[in-house]
Amino acid sequence: MLLSEIKNIFHLELKDLYPKAEIDSFFHLTVEHYLQLERFVLVMRPQFTLNKEEELPLFEALSQLKQEKPVQYILGEAHFMDMVFKVNRHVLIPRPETEELVRWLLDTGQNRSVFNNPKIKILDIGTGSGCIAIALAKNLPLAKVYALDISAEALKVAKENAKMHGVSMEFLQKNILDGKKMDLHFDLIVSNPPYVRESEKTEINNNVKKYEPQGALFVSNKNPLVFYKAISAFAKCHLDLGGSLFLEINQYLAKETVLLLQQQDFKDIELKKDIFGNDRMIRAKNGVKNQCSKT
Repeated sequence: MLLSEIKNIFHLELKDLYPKAEIDSFFHLTVEHYLQLERFVLVMRPQFTLNKEEELPLFEALSQLKQEKPVQYILGEAHFMDMVFKVNRHVLIPRPETEELVRWLLDTGQNRSVFNNPKIKILDIGTGSGCIAIALAKNLPLAKVYALDISAEALKVAKENAKMHGVSMEFLQKNILDGKKMDLHFDLIVSNPPYVRESEKTEINNNVKKYEPQGALFVSNKNPLVFYKAISAFAKCHLDLGGSLFLEINQYLAKETVLLLQQQDFKDIELKKDIFGNDRMIRAKNGVKNQCSKT
């Protein structure tokens, strides 16, 4: 069958579920992944033909796309910070907003002496696939990076990604909500915790609601800042004086999150919008010397 015909079938079968540009992206990603063909192959060779064996994985992927399964889970990989990460149903698919958070962190600190300190320690809370921690380890080779998650399955994926990208880091299995302290202290803590309220599910696409880990996405309407309360309390005890906290946040709860950090004595709080103009990121400094006992 002509590759162009398969592309037309993709559009015919998926047109009621996805915009045209997204379907084009699905088609090109599957062709690149399964056939190692560049996106411009149809421009250069409009009569490019596949045999039955070559067609099969494309149609299998199409069948799963019709069930609204994310293409990243179908292919088993996602792109983040110019790198490829393994992903599966146990971890969130890395988002462009999270990449913005990491780039902001790196841009903010590139001229700061702390990033040139070989003893710098960084903690990523709720690491999932490890995309944030690994991106920081790649860009800050002198740093000691720790990746924390409650899920053993998520940490397994993160470890595979760290090995694939040739970075060394420490992995910690811990529930940040348990309030327990650790012996470690950090110069920088970053997190993209669950922050979508149950009431906001109507705004979320089916491919996210049906397939991505719910515990990494949603929080109750009654206590939507539960993870930010826990993370800020943890940071007060484990973030060195003057150390930075970087958070991805719910755009609808930006003011409430800023107020929470102010109440926890964080200083120099900065709210930043993402490329879509939504309040999406916060940076703050710990203004109190950590004096917490383990519980």
